[in-house]
Amino acid sequence: MPFTKLGLSNPVLAGVKAMGYVEPTPIQLRAIPLIMAGQDVIGSAQTGTGKTAAFALPILSQLGQHPPHTRMLVLEPTRELAAQVETAIHDFARFSSLRTMVMFGGVGYGKQRESLKNGVDIIVATPGRLLDHMQQGTCRLDHVRFLVLDEADRMLDMGFLPDVRRILDRCPRDRHTSLFSATIPPEI
Repeated sequence: MPFTKLGLSNPVLAGVKAMGYVEPTPIQLRAIPLIMAGQDVIGSAQTGTGKTAAFALPILSQLGQHPPHTRMLVLEPTRELAAQVETAIHDFARFSSLRTMVMFGGVGYGKQRESLKNGVDIIVATPGRLLDHMQQGTCRLDHVRFLVLDEADRMLDMGFLPDVRRILDRCPRDRHTSLFSATIPPEI
């Protein structure tokens, strides 16, 4: 089944085409219709199987055009993964007016504060830096409609579960949640 049969928006399909994607991978074929239907998803697939597109494409298709409030939050365990996923989401959304940003520690707060002040639709963040911004009052999550916990097994291994719980408590209860991981340990 091609991407065009999955109900994705035209701007997202244009982004998919520009990135050279031709056929959905198995995780994409399973996850995209569920997310498009509004169902929460737990997806397990190995690295390199297209998990980012599996959650990003249907969510981007549903975000549409609104004043820029953070409506999609993606949590990643490391700055490298956060940067990689934000780049992919930015590329998928290139034919829309959706604004993305990446947020992780080890760098100054200036550019991140400026992006938040100007308004962003999508934040891809590591838990620690996101909590820092929340405590400083520079980031609010009360408009989040889509929450993605990516590489959840690694976040658990790295001890981020308490931080993730604190972040979940600040997101609206009425939201779509997706969890993607290479493995699904019982703690998750």
